Amino acid sequence: MFSLIQKRRWYFLISALLIVPGLIAMIISTVQFGAPLRLGIDFTGGTLLELAFEQPVELEAVREIVLQGAFADAAVQEVGSAGDTVQVRAPIDVTAADAVAAKEALKVELAAEFGAVTELQSQSVGPSVGRETTRAALLAIAASAIAILAFVAFAWRKVPNAGRYGVCAIAKMLHDVIFLLGVGSILGLVAGWELDSLFLTALLTVVGFSVQDVIVVFDRIRENVPKRKGEPYETVVNRSLLETMHRSLATQLNSMFVMVAIIFFGGITIRNFMITMLVGMVMGTYSSLFFAVPLLVVWEKGEIGRLLGRHKAAAA
Repeated sequence: MFSLIQKRRWYFLISALLIVPGLIAMIISTVQFGAPLRLGIDFTGGTLLELAFEQPVELEAVREIVLQGAFADAAVQEVGSAGDTVQVRAPIDVTAADAVAAKEALKVELAAEFGAVTELQSQSVGPSVGRETTRAALLAIAASAIAILAFVAFAWRKVPNAGRYGVCAIAKMLHDVIFLLGVGSILGLVAGWELDSLFLTALLTVVGFSVQDVIVVFDRIRENVPKRKGEPYETVVNRSLLETMHRSLATQLNSMFVMVAIIFFGGITIRNFMITMLVGMVMGTYSSLFFAVPLLVVWEKGEIGRLLGRHKAAAA
């Protein structure tokens, strides 16, 4: 039988190599922007302005006009594939009198350069909305952790050390969350991504998918432990992993193919969201098979304690 669990130290090393760059990026982002991630107006407050033109326009030419005066810090992007609609996200409040005047002046300048301009929408978002969204996301993750522990404690009650399965599932969930936050921080530094509420939506969706995936693997371990009492625990886990791997890969790959199609052929407004989802799903699949399960084996075999014991002995 092909052994995957024996290479568990390599999997932990790969996880570290994937997570550490994101942590470094969050430190750099904190120094540059005052926050671990480059936040959009959903969190910092500001305005979303969507403008339509009579004909396709050059995005860079529009950006040169927009990035003046009150809109100097705005983010400008194309909406849709026709090239005649742009979205302006700026950290100003268009409901204020001076901001309204700046918006009207901007529309006049754009109309003089590109022809008639139609304002499709103008929304003002306060920073309190971002705080409420973030608080709700943190509460959702905390509620998920509690629900996982409660479910595993009941469903795995006949298995020795049932609580460890729940803790490993939560550790895997945090592993994926930290990785995605790191990716968001790196993209903010390299590509100028400003994270909005859709990023939190993608984060929570990935958490749900990945936890479901690891529970499937743990459930097969729960079934095999009493059936194969004569086998070492490591062998039982490896067998369970091989038995469920094809199901995990097939399920996740189907979702990934759809996401790739949307990224290439969908609208630009959801592209960042789908890229976040795709990256999170790939990591979630990996961590379900090669982080949560090896972590459970390391804990069950007491390797964590032996490792800490060697460190203490060396320090003494």
